Amino acid sequence: MSEIQPTKVIPRLVPAVSGPGTAPVTSLGPIAQPGPATEPGEKPAPSRKPAKPKQPAPPRPDLASTKAGRQMEAYLQHLAVERGMARNTVSAYRRDLLRYAAYLEAAGVGGAEDVHHRHLTGFAQAVREGSDGGSPLSARSAARCIVAVRGLHRFWALEGTTADNPAADLHPPSPGKRLPKAISIAEVTAILESVPTETEAGQRDRALLEFLYATGARISEAIGLDVDDLHLDRPADGPAVVRLFGKGSKERIVPLGSYAAAALESYLVRGRPGLAAKGKGTPALFLNIRGGRLSRQSAWAVLKAAAERAGIDKDVSPHTLRHSFATHLIEGGADVRVVQELLGHASVTTTQVYTLVTADTLREVYAATHPRAIA
Repeated sequence: MSEIQPTKVIPRLVPAVSGPGTAPVTSLGPIAQPGPATEPGEKPAPSRKPAKPKQPAPPRPDLASTKAGRQMEAYLQHLAVERGMARNTVSAYRRDLLRYAAYLEAAGVGGAEDVHHRHLTGFAQAVREGSDGGSPLSARSAARCIVAVRGLHRFWALEGTTADNPAADLHPPSPGKRLPKAISIAEVTAILESVPTETEAGQRDRALLEFLYATGARISEAIGLDVDDLHLDRPADGPAVVRLFGKGSKERIVPLGSYAAAALESYLVRGRPGLAAKGKGTPALFLNIRGGRLSRQSAWAVLKAAAERAGIDKDVSPHTLRHSFATHLIEGGADVRVVQELLGHASVTTTQVYTLVTADTLREVYAATHPRAIA
């Protein structure tokens, strides 16, 4: 037998069944088996490697570990149950209050009745500077944190946990006004038309992006949809509609444009059945390639890939389509109250940011409409 040269590629041998007169063939190693397919943006299944000894995880902060923290739990229950806040919102409040509880514990504060105004001002400064051991927060994030603390102390005062409200005069930092980032109608069209629809996943991707732009839905609202939330049978006097569940599970009905309705109908006929056959059965509208509900990360990756194919070099996210939906409606003459209802905003103040225009737009409108603007 000739000596094996290191530059030659040796094919893997598979074990043969031993029998009379035959010698067993030894494998040079296990043959790699293809793993399960994954969606863009989803983590692949872990490879089988020798398990490494796990390091003990650091202890997680717990509100129940301090008296003030235990008193905070009642406030979080109030937000979730009585005020019906969304789970993500309550989770954000919990993170902020965990940091506040740790600060109070380090300052030697026992319970709610021991908190004074100096503790509140000190905490407000600590979250901006990171002097409490946490990461320094931006003005916007710090404002959110202080709002959570103010709401907590107002709740304690109303419930009789404390005699007064030491946070009554605590004001959050004023973040700079940040205008929503929208893209042009031409850029949106290029993104939507860049999606190939020859595959089941392509049918889904086109339907998802058409849906996001047609409704202005949040990505969490879109991936949380079930098939029964769609009403594609167009009535004689109007378009198809969809039932969306926004923050705090607030329900709203949003019309669907003809492009989005057609893309969804095509997906339900040509795309979803094949994807659903790979899963265990789910009412979800948008499915991944294993037949389960599409994740937020995968939906994000779908849009990123479409933007790259369209040659859009801007930072485009699902919320960009939501901003573009509202901006294009306002530019087309839609009433701000109508846009508020479509977006599911609790206050019209949130929606009014889309009415702000740039100086260039003002000059263009002035030049086009004022009788003596141009000589």
